[in-house]
Amino acid sequence: MLRKIKRSVTVGGVQMGGGSPVTIQSMTNTDTADVAATVEQIKRLERAGCEIVRASVYNEDCVNAIPAILERISIPLVADIHFDHRLAIGAMKKGVHKIRFNPGNIGNAANVRELVACARDCRVPIRVGVNAGSVEKSMLERFGGPTPEAMVESALKHVAILEREGFYDTVISIKASNVPDTAAAYRMADMRCDYPLHLGVTEAGLGAAALVKSSIGIGSLLLEGIGDTLRVSLTGDPALEAKTAALILRAVGLRKDGIEIISCPTCGRCGVDLEKFVKRVEAELPKDKGYLKVAIMGCAVNGPGEAKEADIGIAFGESNAVVFKHGEREFSGPLNEVTEQFLQAAKDMLN
Repeated sequence: MLRKIKRSVTVGGVQMGGGSPVTIQSMTNTDTADVAATVEQIKRLERAGCEIVRASVYNEDCVNAIPAILERISIPLVADIHFDHRLAIGAMKKGVHKIRFNPGNIGNAANVRELVACARDCRVPIRVGVNAGSVEKSMLERFGGPTPEAMVESALKHVAILEREGFYDTVISIKASNVPDTAAAYRMADMRCDYPLHLGVTEAGLGAAALVKSSIGIGSLLLEGIGDTLRVSLTGDPALEAKTAALILRAVGLRKDGIEIISCPTCGRCGVDLEKFVKRVEAELPKDKGYLKVAIMGCAVNGPGEAKEADIGIAFGESNAVVFKHGEREFSGPLNEVTEQFLQAAKDMLN
Protein backbone atom coordinates (compact mmCIF):
# COMPACT_ATOMS: atom_id res chain seq x y z
CA MET A 1 0.00 0.00 0.00
CA LEU A 2 1.10 3.59 -0.59
CA ARG A 3 0.28 5.78 2.39
CA LYS A 4 -0.35 9.44 1.73
CA ILE A 5 2.05 11.50 3.82
CA LYS A 6 0.04 13.80 6.06
CA ARG A 7 0.94 16.77 8.18
CA SER A 8 2.79 15.66 11.31
CA VAL A 9 1.17 16.12 14.73
CA THR A 10 2.81 15.13 18.01
CA VAL A 11 0.71 13.96 20.97
CA GLY A 12 2.74 13.71 24.15
CA GLY A 13 5.78 12.48 22.26
CA VAL A 14 3.83 10.13 19.95
CA GLN A 15 3.78 11.21 16.32
CA MET A 16 0.75 11.04 14.03
CA GLY A 17 1.05 11.56 10.30
CA GLY A 18 4.27 12.46 8.59
CA GLY A 19 4.75 8.85 7.54
CA SER A 20 4.94 7.59 11.15
CA PRO A 21 3.41 4.21 12.09
CA VAL A 22 -0.36 4.07 12.59
CA THR A 23 -1.04 4.41 16.31
CA ILE A 24 -3.58 2.53 18.44
CA GLN A 25 -6.00 4.44 20.63
CA SER A 26 -8.74 3.49 23.06
CA MET A 27 -10.93 5.22 25.63
CA THR A 28 -11.58 4.63 29.29
CA ASN A 29 -15.09 3.91 30.54
CA THR A 30 -14.39 4.63 34.21
CA ASP A 31 -15.44 7.75 36.07
CA THR A 32 -12.49 9.98 35.17
CA ALA A 33 -12.71 11.64 38.56
CA ASP A 34 -11.95 8.25 40.13
CA VAL A 35 -8.18 8.43 39.74
CA ALA A 36 -7.39 4.92 40.99
CA ALA A 37 -9.93 3.19 38.73
CA THR A 38 -8.97 5.27 35.71
CA VAL A 39 -5.24 4.69 36.15
CA GLU A 40 -5.75 0.95 36.63
CA GLN A 41 -7.74 0.74 33.40
CA ILE A 42 -5.24 2.83 31.45
CA LYS A 43 -2.43 0.52 32.55
CA ARG A 44 -4.46 -2.49 31.38
CA LEU A 45 -5.07 -0.74 28.06
CA GLU A 46 -1.37 -0.11 27.65
CA ARG A 47 -0.61 -3.78 28.26
CA ALA A 48 -3.21 -4.62 25.58
CA GLY A 49 -1.39 -2.45 23.03
CA CYS A 50 -2.96 0.99 23.47
CA GLU A 51 -0.53 3.82 22.67
CA ILE A 52 -2.75 6.88 23.24
CA VAL A 53 -5.68 6.89 25.65
CA ARG A 54 -8.72 9.15 25.82
CA ALA A 55 -10.88 9.92 28.82
CA SER A 56 -14.15 11.82 29.10
CA VAL A 57 -13.91 15.17 30.85
CA TYR A 58 -17.46 16.12 31.70
CA ASN A 59 -17.17 18.19 34.88
CA GLU A 60 -14.68 20.06 37.06
CA ASP A 61 -13.93 16.94 39.13
CA CYS A 62 -12.64 15.27 35.96
CA VAL A 63 -10.49 18.30 35.17
CA ASN A 64 -9.02 18.32 38.65
CA ALA A 65 -8.19 14.60 38.45
CA ILE A 66 -5.98 15.03 35.37
CA PRO A 67 -2.66 15.82 37.11
CA ALA A 68 -2.94 12.80 39.41
CA ILE A 69 -3.75 10.54 36.45
CA LEU A 70 -0.83 11.90 34.40
CA GLU A 71 1.59 11.25 37.24
CA ARG A 72 0.79 7.54 37.20
CA ILE A 73 0.54 6.63 33.49
CA SER A 74 3.12 6.43 30.72
CA ILE A 75 1.09 6.97 27.53
CA PRO A 76 -0.37 10.27 26.26
CA LEU A 77 -3.76 11.33 27.63
CA VAL A 78 -6.49 12.89 25.49
CA ALA A 79 -9.42 14.79 27.00
CA ASP A 80 -12.79 14.16 25.37
CA ILE A 81 -14.96 17.28 25.65
CA HIS A 82 -18.59 17.92 24.80
CA PHE A 83 -20.83 20.93 25.26
CA ASP A 84 -18.54 23.05 27.48
CA HIS A 85 -15.39 24.55 25.98
CA ARG A 86 -14.31 25.73 29.43
CA LEU A 87 -13.67 22.13 30.42
CA ALA A 88 -11.33 21.78 27.45
CA ILE A 89 -9.45 24.87 28.51
CA GLY A 90 -9.18 23.57 32.07
CA ALA A 91 -7.95 20.18 30.87
CA MET A 92 -5.24 21.74 28.72
CA LYS A 93 -4.04 23.87 31.61
CA LYS A 94 -3.85 20.71 33.73
CA GLY A 95 -1.53 19.06 31.22
CA VAL A 96 -3.47 16.79 28.86
CA HIS A 97 -1.62 16.02 25.65
CA LYS A 98 -4.54 16.51 23.23
CA ILE A 99 -8.20 17.39 23.22
CA ARG A 100 -11.08 16.07 21.16
CA PHE A 101 -14.39 17.80 20.62
CA ASN A 102 -17.35 17.69 18.27
CA PRO A 103 -17.72 21.14 16.69
CA GLY A 104 -21.49 20.66 16.40
CA ASN A 105 -22.02 20.64 20.16
CA ILE A 106 -19.27 22.85 21.56
CA GLY A 107 -21.18 26.11 21.11
CA ASN A 108 -20.60 29.17 18.95
CA ALA A 109 -17.51 30.20 17.00
CA ALA A 110 -16.35 32.45 19.83
CA ASN A 111 -16.11 29.44 22.14
CA VAL A 112 -14.06 27.58 19.57
CA ARG A 113 -11.72 30.56 19.14
CA GLU A 114 -11.16 30.77 22.89
CA LEU A 115 -10.43 27.05 22.99
CA VAL A 116 -7.98 27.34 20.10
CA ALA A 117 -6.10 30.22 21.72
CA CYS A 118 -5.51 28.08 24.81
CA ALA A 119 -4.44 25.09 22.68
CA ARG A 120 -1.88 27.25 20.92
CA ASP A 121 -0.50 28.60 24.19
CA CYS A 122 -0.34 25.12 25.74
CA ARG A 123 0.97 23.47 22.53
CA VAL A 124 -1.85 20.93 22.62
CA PRO A 125 -3.16 19.36 19.37
CA ILE A 126 -6.88 19.31 18.66
CA ARG A 127 -8.90 16.49 17.14
CA VAL A 128 -11.95 17.76 15.35
CA GLY A 129 -14.31 14.84 15.70
CA VAL A 130 -17.50 14.73 13.65
CA ASN A 131 -19.87 11.81 14.08
CA ALA A 132 -23.04 11.17 12.11
CA GLY A 133 -24.99 11.81 15.29
CA SER A 134 -23.42 15.20 15.96
CA VAL A 135 -23.59 16.99 12.59
CA GLU A 136 -24.92 20.53 13.05
CA LYS A 137 -28.43 21.36 11.90
CA SER A 138 -27.37 23.58 9.00
CA MET A 139 -25.39 20.73 7.43
CA LEU A 140 -28.22 18.26 7.96
CA GLU A 141 -30.60 20.60 6.16
CA ARG A 142 -28.15 21.32 3.34
CA PHE A 143 -27.35 17.67 2.59
CA GLY A 144 -30.60 16.04 3.66
CA GLY A 145 -29.20 14.18 6.62
CA PRO A 146 -25.90 13.00 8.12
CA THR A 147 -24.44 11.93 4.79
CA PRO A 148 -20.70 11.47 4.21
CA GLU A 149 -20.72 14.83 2.40
CA ALA A 150 -22.38 16.51 5.39
CA MET A 151 -19.86 15.05 7.83
CA VAL A 152 -16.87 16.09 5.71
CA GLU A 153 -18.19 19.59 5.15
CA SER A 154 -18.87 19.94 8.87
CA ALA A 155 -15.35 18.86 9.78
CA LEU A 156 -13.64 21.05 7.21
CA LYS A 157 -15.80 24.01 8.16
CA HIS A 158 -14.56 23.81 11.73
CA VAL A 159 -11.00 23.08 10.69
CA ALA A 160 -11.21 26.33 8.71
CA ILE A 161 -12.05 28.16 11.95
CA LEU A 162 -8.85 26.77 13.45
CA GLU A 163 -6.89 27.78 10.36
CA ARG A 164 -8.21 31.33 10.52
CA GLU A 165 -6.80 31.46 14.03
CA GLY A 166 -3.45 30.27 12.70
CA PHE A 167 -3.84 26.80 14.22
CA TYR A 168 -2.80 23.75 12.19
CA ASP A 169 -1.91 21.18 14.85
CA THR A 170 -5.09 19.30 14.00
CA VAL A 171 -6.30 15.72 13.60
CA ILE A 172 -9.64 14.89 11.96
CA SER A 173 -12.11 12.07 12.53
CA ILE A 174 -15.33 11.59 10.56
CA LYS A 175 -17.24 8.56 11.78
CA ALA A 176 -20.59 6.92 11.17
CA SER A 177 -22.00 3.74 12.69
CA ASN A 178 -22.22 2.06 9.28
CA VAL A 179 -19.26 1.01 7.19
CA PRO A 180 -20.14 2.47 3.75
CA ASP A 181 -20.74 6.01 5.05
CA THR A 182 -17.63 5.88 7.22
CA ALA A 183 -15.41 4.72 4.36
CA ALA A 184 -16.88 7.25 1.92
CA ALA A 185 -16.36 10.12 4.35
CA TYR A 186 -12.73 9.26 5.02
CA ARG A 187 -11.98 8.90 1.32
CA MET A 188 -13.40 12.37 0.70
CA ALA A 189 -11.45 13.85 3.60
CA ASP A 190 -8.25 12.17 2.45
CA MET A 191 -8.58 13.81 -0.96
CA ARG A 192 -9.42 17.26 0.41
CA CYS A 193 -6.94 17.82 3.25
CA ASP A 194 -3.50 16.89 4.51
CA TYR A 195 -4.35 16.58 8.20
CA PRO A 196 -3.80 13.23 9.96
CA LEU A 197 -6.94 11.11 9.97
CA HIS A 198 -8.19 9.24 13.03
CA LEU A 199 -10.06 6.15 11.79
CA GLY A 200 -12.98 4.33 13.36
CA VAL A 201 -16.49 3.03 12.90
CA THR A 202 -18.31 4.71 15.74
CA GLU A 203 -20.69 2.84 18.05
CA ALA A 204 -19.90 -0.46 16.33
CA GLY A 205 -21.70 -2.40 19.05
CA LEU A 206 -21.00 -5.68 20.81
CA GLY A 207 -19.55 -9.03 19.90
CA ALA A 208 -18.73 -10.55 16.53
CA ALA A 209 -20.84 -8.11 14.49
CA ALA A 210 -18.98 -5.15 15.98
CA LEU A 211 -15.61 -6.76 15.33
CA VAL A 212 -16.54 -7.42 11.70
CA LYS A 213 -17.83 -3.88 11.11
CA SER A 214 -14.72 -2.33 12.64
CA SER A 215 -12.32 -4.63 10.85
CA ILE A 216 -13.90 -4.05 7.44
CA GLY A 217 -14.33 -0.31 7.85
CA ILE A 218 -10.90 0.42 9.29
CA GLY A 219 -9.03 -2.29 7.41
CA SER A 220 -10.34 -1.32 3.98
CA LEU A 221 -9.18 2.27 4.49
CA LEU A 222 -5.77 1.23 5.77
CA LEU A 223 -5.32 -0.98 2.68
CA GLU A 224 -5.92 2.14 0.57
CA GLY A 225 -3.20 3.96 2.49
CA ILE A 226 -5.70 6.10 4.42
CA GLY A 227 -5.38 6.64 8.16
CA ASP A 228 -2.78 7.68 10.71
CA THR A 229 -4.32 6.54 14.00
CA LEU A 230 -7.35 4.45 14.93
CA ARG A 231 -9.78 3.46 17.61
CA VAL A 232 -12.00 0.39 17.51
CA SER A 233 -15.26 1.44 19.24
CA LEU A 234 -16.76 -1.52 21.08
CA THR A 235 -19.30 -1.90 23.84
CA GLY A 236 -17.65 -3.49 26.87
CA ASP A 237 -14.08 -3.85 28.09
CA PRO A 238 -11.94 -1.29 26.22
CA ALA A 239 -8.93 -3.62 26.38
CA LEU A 240 -10.61 -5.57 23.57
CA GLU A 241 -10.52 -2.39 21.47
CA ALA A 242 -6.74 -2.17 21.71
CA LYS A 243 -6.26 -5.88 21.05
CA THR A 244 -8.55 -5.73 18.00
CA ALA A 245 -6.78 -2.67 16.66
CA ALA A 246 -3.45 -4.46 16.86
CA LEU A 247 -4.90 -7.45 15.02
CA ILE A 248 -6.26 -5.18 12.27
CA LEU A 249 -2.86 -3.55 11.80
CA ARG A 250 -1.20 -6.97 11.60
CA ALA A 251 -3.81 -8.27 9.15
CA VAL A 252 -3.22 -5.41 6.71
CA GLY A 253 0.55 -5.72 7.00
CA LEU A 254 1.26 -2.52 8.91
CA ARG A 255 2.66 -4.29 11.98
CA LYS A 256 4.73 -7.36 12.58
CA ASP A 257 4.90 -8.26 16.24
CA GLY A 258 3.84 -11.11 18.45
CA ILE A 259 2.86 -14.53 17.14
CA GLU A 260 1.09 -14.82 13.78
CA ILE A 261 -0.46 -18.27 13.41
CA ILE A 262 -1.49 -19.64 10.03
CA SER A 263 -3.73 -22.68 10.50
CA CYS A 264 -6.14 -24.47 8.20
CA PRO A 265 -9.90 -24.69 8.83
CA THR A 266 -9.56 -28.52 8.59
CA CYS A 267 -11.58 -30.97 6.55
CA GLY A 268 -12.15 -34.71 6.42
CA ARG A 269 -8.50 -35.30 5.54
CA CYS A 270 -7.29 -33.97 8.89
CA GLY A 271 -6.43 -36.80 11.27
CA VAL A 272 -5.42 -34.75 14.34
CA ASP A 273 -7.18 -32.41 16.76
CA LEU A 274 -5.77 -29.32 15.08
CA GLU A 275 -7.83 -26.82 17.07
CA LYS A 276 -6.50 -28.21 20.33
CA PHE A 277 -2.90 -28.01 19.11
CA VAL A 278 -3.31 -24.46 17.78
CA LYS A 279 -4.67 -23.35 21.16
CA ARG A 280 -1.72 -24.97 22.87
CA VAL A 281 0.75 -23.17 20.61
CA GLU A 282 -1.04 -19.86 21.22
CA ALA A 283 -0.90 -20.41 24.97
CA GLU A 284 2.71 -21.55 25.23
CA LEU A 285 4.56 -19.24 22.85
CA PRO A 286 5.59 -15.90 24.45
CA LYS A 287 3.89 -12.87 22.89
CA ASP A 288 6.53 -10.30 23.86
CA LYS A 289 9.68 -11.79 22.37
CA GLY A 290 9.33 -10.48 18.83
CA TYR A 291 7.56 -11.53 15.65
CA LEU A 292 7.21 -15.16 14.56
CA LYS A 293 5.05 -16.53 11.76
CA VAL A 294 3.91 -20.07 12.62
CA ALA A 295 2.03 -22.39 10.25
CA ILE A 296 0.03 -25.33 11.61
CA MET A 297 -1.53 -27.37 8.81
CA GLY A 298 -3.73 -30.45 9.00
CA CYS A 299 -2.90 -32.40 5.82
CA ALA A 300 -0.62 -32.71 2.81
CA VAL A 301 -2.73 -30.67 0.34
CA ASN A 302 -1.61 -27.16 1.32
CA GLY A 303 0.33 -28.13 4.43
CA PRO A 304 3.91 -28.33 3.17
CA GLY A 305 3.56 -25.22 1.00
CA GLU A 306 2.18 -23.07 3.81
CA ALA A 307 4.68 -24.49 6.29
CA LYS A 308 7.57 -23.56 4.00
CA GLU A 309 6.35 -19.95 3.78
CA ALA A 310 6.31 -19.47 7.56
CA ASP A 311 9.27 -18.92 9.87
CA ILE A 312 8.45 -22.33 11.26
CA GLY A 313 5.66 -24.66 10.19
CA ILE A 314 4.29 -28.13 10.73
CA ALA A 315 2.26 -30.23 8.28
CA PHE A 316 0.42 -33.23 9.73
CA GLY A 317 -0.16 -36.54 8.02
CA GLU A 318 -2.19 -39.50 9.26
CA SER A 319 0.49 -40.84 11.61
CA ASN A 320 3.46 -38.54 11.13
CA ALA A 321 4.33 -34.87 10.67
CA VAL A 322 7.01 -32.81 8.98
CA VAL A 323 8.47 -29.51 10.22
CA PHE A 324 9.91 -26.75 8.07
CA LYS A 325 12.07 -23.88 9.29
CA HIS A 326 12.63 -20.84 7.06
CA GLY A 327 11.50 -22.83 4.03
CA GLU A 328 13.74 -25.83 4.61
CA ARG A 329 12.71 -29.25 5.87
CA GLU A 330 13.94 -29.47 9.45
CA PHE A 331 12.75 -32.85 10.77
CA SER A 332 9.90 -35.35 10.58
CA GLY A 333 8.61 -38.37 12.45
CA PRO A 334 5.75 -39.75 14.55
CA LEU A 335 3.04 -37.25 15.52
CA ASN A 336 3.57 -37.10 19.28
CA GLU A 337 7.33 -36.84 19.01
CA VAL A 338 7.35 -34.19 16.27
CA THR A 339 4.72 -31.98 17.87
CA GLU A 340 6.83 -31.64 21.01
CA GLN A 341 9.97 -30.97 18.99
CA PHE A 342 8.10 -28.40 16.90
CA LEU A 343 6.87 -26.51 19.92
CA GLN A 344 10.30 -26.43 21.51
CA ALA A 345 11.91 -25.29 18.25
CA ALA A 346 9.42 -22.43 17.99
CA LYS A 347 10.18 -21.36 21.57
CA ASP A 348 13.91 -21.48 20.86
CA MET A 349 13.45 -19.15 17.88
CA LEU A 350 12.00 -16.54 20.22
CA ASN A 351 14.80 -16.70 22.79
